[in-house]
Amino acid sequence: MELREILYEVGDDGVAVITLNRPERMNAFTARMIDEWAWAIEQARDDDRVRAVIVTGAGNRAFCAGMDVQQEASGEGVLRTTSAGPAERRNSLRYGVHKVPRALMLLDKPYIAAVNGVAVGAGMDMASMADIRFAADTARFGMAYVRMGIIPGDGGCYFLPRLVGIARALELIWTGDLFDARQALEWGYVSRVYPADELMKETRAFAARLAEGPSVAIQLAKRLLYRSLETDLDHALDLAQSAMAIAQSTEDAVEGPRAFVEKRKPVFKGR
Repeated sequence: MELREILYEVGDDGVAVITLNRPERMNAFTARMIDEWAWAIEQARDDDRVRAVIVTGAGNRAFCAGMDVQQEASGEGVLRTTSAGPAERRNSLRYGVHKVPRALMLLDKPYIAAVNGVAVGAGMDMASMADIRFAADTARFGMAYVRMGIIPGDGGCYFLPRLVGIARALELIWTGDLFDARQALEWGYVSRVYPADELMKETRAFAARLAEGPSVAIQLAKRLLYRSLETDLDHALDLAQSAMAIAQSTEDAVEGPRAFVEKRKPVFKGR
């Protein structure tokens, strides 16, 4: 795919970086960006070189300002609210912005958001889809849908309460209030806050650390955690037993204990 609105690169450290690349529009997404974004996630999923993925925004103003409001107002945006009838709108999200969370459902590799600036509306939802969020001290967040007279349409009502709890999620969705990186850290919405000029360096170092780890075990743990959120304890334990059987069959499960006994750093191969 020819990339016009994102950048995608894979480093020698096993880390893939997806950069939303419309800084002049605060990285607001278009239908094309969504297609490219979902494509990049699928590339990272299928590339054995990639063991961790970072998503961030170009420039220093925004991670993602959500959908491009100017395009929406003209009826040419992701929702096509003025140019489409109800029958066409019915699947506008499913075949549009939902491509990103659906692609992420199949990504077992760590997916980390480096929130380098504003993340509002659907942009905040996109950050909420990450496994972990690191933020610049200049980052700002907000569920701005209510200001447009609409609701979170791309998973915000699913992801946000799992991160901050039901009451706080409803408060943020109902009010559309903005909050800063310090508040996000206090609420547990982000895991770490860094000075803006250190964010990518620190995020990359963390992702590279994961990439050096036993990737099969890391990916199995991610899958097990998310599936355990949706089931009862007995089923979760059965899933853990199955995942453990796979993890124990890897070369990394031999290397880990051996390195511990030999008092050296393990060299994991992801197999």
